[in-house]
Amino acid sequence: MSGTSEGPTPAADLIRPAVTESNVQPSPGTGAPPYVSAFSAAPLAMAVVDREGLVTGANAALADLLGTAPGELAGAVAADLVDLASDARTWHAYLEVLRGRQARLRCTRRLKHPDGHSLWAQVTVAPLPGEEPGGDRGGVLLSVADISAHRELQARLRHLQMHDPVTRLPNRTLFFERLSAALEAESYEESGTTGRIGLCYLDLDGFKAINDTLGHRVGDKLLAAVAERLTRCAEEAGYARSSPPLVARLGGDEFALLVEDSTGTEQLADLAESVLESLRAPFDLSGRRLSVSASIGVVERQASGTTPTALMQAADTTLYWAKADGKDRWTLFDPERNAHRMTRQALASTLRPAIERGEFALEYQPLVSMEDGLLRGVEALIRWNHPQFGVLAPNRFIGLAEEDGSIVPLGRWILATACRQARAWQVAHPDEPPIFVSVNVAVRQVWDSDLVADVARILGETELAPHLLQLELTESAVMGSAGRPLQALQALSDMGVRIAIDDFGTGYSNLAYLSRLPVSVLKLDGSFVRGFQYESDNNAAVPPNPADEVVVEAMIQLAHRLGLTVTAECVETLAQASRLRSIGCDTGQGWLYSRPVPPDRISELLGVRV
Repeated sequence: MSGTSEGPTPAADLIRPAVTESNVQPSPGTGAPPYVSAFSAAPLAMAVVDREGLVTGANAALADLLGTAPGELAGAVAADLVDLASDARTWHAYLEVLRGRQARLRCTRRLKHPDGHSLWAQVTVAPLPGEEPGGDRGGVLLSVADISAHRELQARLRHLQMHDPVTRLPNRTLFFERLSAALEAESYEESGTTGRIGLCYLDLDGFKAINDTLGHRVGDKLLAAVAERLTRCAEEAGYARSSPPLVARLGGDEFALLVEDSTGTEQLADLAESVLESLRAPFDLSGRRLSVSASIGVVERQASGTTPTALMQAADTTLYWAKADGKDRWTLFDPERNAHRMTRQALASTLRPAIERGEFALEYQPLVSMEDGLLRGVEALIRWNHPQFGVLAPNRFIGLAEEDGSIVPLGRWILATACRQARAWQVAHPDEPPIFVSVNVAVRQVWDSDLVADVARILGETELAPHLLQLELTESAVMGSAGRPLQALQALSDMGVRIAIDDFGTGYSNLAYLSRLPVSVLKLDGSFVRGFQYESDNNAAVPPNPADEVVVEAMIQLAHRLGLTVTAECVETLAQASRLRSIGCDTGQGWLYSRPVPPDRISELLGVRV
């Protein structure tokens, strides 16, 4: 068989004439081209396939791989031997190679051996040597490589990569892989699924103390024992609709139980309760008896529209709630509670910039003399004109400002604005007695800033007399003051500034201690004043609470004996005002006189009996 002008004779032509074993494995000296012998003796499993997809010749390596004799492979459908028709994409690519429209196909297949074991094979289909894609002659060369050992090594390495060495549970990486897969649309759009997902996210209460005192070896043993109990809880859950929850260690003493195809919050609550009950039993570790509890955040929701990040953020927030609520408990995610938390975070993050942007404004509530009903002063009350949440009262953001320290610059702004406004009223109404302005001061302003210097500077800049400024501090902040706060209060009093105790009667109420403080005004908490009004109960008149009257009258008399004046908050009715006046209260503040109003409204009240 010699070559022609058309080129070397294709290997398929050399093998095709007869499909006997001797022809597939030619003997030396038969005159067959050398590569035919190489084909037959090659350790790589190979077969020649014609354009119709039938095997025209195969070597011994392929026969051994498939568990059959070489001669029995001739005429077989090649695609059936190596499972090329099991998915549409591979089958289409294979046909394109047979037709000469594609140069090569390479894929991985799991093949079943006649003896029962399975093997992983890498299948390659390419034109025979000398054949060009698109040619009309010859066929293709099919080669099959056993990659089972490689796949097994990959599987072992992946297992090590995806599992925690201490507990042997799936680790964070595998957990998020499973979570992401569960949230893909195709996984929950199948018929018969609930389309919901649930998560119990927990950590151990007090684990750090065990780790620090007994060492990491004991800590690791405890984590492994906890993992066993969590796994048992998941297996005993006995879900009829789906597989048991995935139990994973996310790091440290944090674990997660992922429930795919959840049936609702009741299912997650039962799982969380069983976990808590399981962990409450003591652990016996290396002769030590340890007790541990857990806090669990529970989230259950529709999978549609949920992302892994959103689900984990909700779980982390809920776990924090469980810790804050007392530990050793589970807490269910509450969208309203989370919205409040998110609002707090949003407000906290924009407080300081809001001061610079001028988003704050002051309103003023009159302080009226009980004796003649004339305006004696005003309390400055801050409002935040938030671009997203609208007008916010102080109780929405002052606590946040105290937490992050922004109360210091905000307090300076309030003080300067209020003093400037008080001076403006004085200048605009020279014929009226000047009114004082009362400004609330947080304890942190005393500790974190030089309040005395700030007040002195602002009074100098605004030209407001010191006696026309009153600073209000809460009773709990003033009582027990020592060191720097007491020194600051004394310096302010010496300067001529009046010091008032706000919400008096809700804290220590130690009048004797007041005699040693530079305080000049007590503001009675509104809870006392409310007892002075007649209330309607089933349309029957209910007299004022006599106990409240006795207490208030005693406080007023004692305050006067100490040289202090008294202001009653939350005065809402004429009856309250009349009774307070009769027992000697000096000043009233409340809706009976006016709600907090803008500065121009205060100008209208000057010199008018309120």
